[in-house]
Amino acid sequence: MVKGRLWFFSLFLVLNLAATLSSLKFSRDDFPPDFIFGSGTSAYQVEGAAFQDGRTPSIWDTFVHAGLEGYRFSISWSQLIPNGRGLVKPKGLTYYNNLINELINQGIQPHVSLFHGDTPQALEDEYEGWISRRIVKDFTKYADVCFREFGDRVLYWSTINEGNIFAVGGYDSGIAPPHRCSPPFGNCPKGNSSTEPYIAGHHIWLAHASAAKLYREKYQRYRVNRYTSEDRTSIEPTSKPFGGEIKLCETHA
Repeated sequence: MVKGRLWFFSLFLVLNLAATLSSLKFSRDDFPPDFIFGSGTSAYQVEGAAFQDGRTPSIWDTFVHAGLEGYRFSISWSQLIPNGRGLVKPKGLTYYNNLINELINQGIQPHVSLFHGDTPQALEDEYEGWISRRIVKDFTKYADVCFREFGDRVLYWSTINEGNIFAVGGYDSGIAPPHRCSPPFGNCPKGNSSTEPYIAGHHIWLAHASAAKLYREKYQRYRVNRYTSEDRTSIEPTSKPFGGEIKLCETHA
């Protein structure tokens, strides 16, 4: 119970900080010409590779080495399908195939989220993303590509990560993309905080249901055989199902 309260309090602080920073609306133009407007990282946060090319561990490398057995990451929809629908980008497939294969080679089981708040800008521009029911069909086709291309190695799938947080942040308070809201809940260029969070949330549930149905009917009972010589995938019936799982990523907010 105490842990749950601490988690909720931490989330409350983060959301309030995000709201405060969003309301400040800093840009390069707010600073004098001789001010350098930028961002920064530290080496241990981004470099990794503690044992490669002659590098030796720092105290942080030792501290965070946990012997992971699983790793959950999200796939970028626009990395695979730049326009949100249509042609699949070969380099996008290569990138995620390499990541998945390397995880497995290291004894780490890949867990994949299909969506983590990064709607393709092309679909946002075309029909306002999750405000339109058209996104359900496009999301399902995107999910189909992921299941087909990666499902021979990925057994655990999450469709949409914390959909309620995405709906509230993006369409109610407007503190997160696509930055849609209305007074008194926020001050955004466009949006309606009284209706859009619920519309987006409804479409999120429909998209989850559609993708989960597709997976269970088309992929969960089949084996995916990969023909590397032609870089293609065929689906063949098998008496042994994938045994994979798919769910809507739960949230505690």
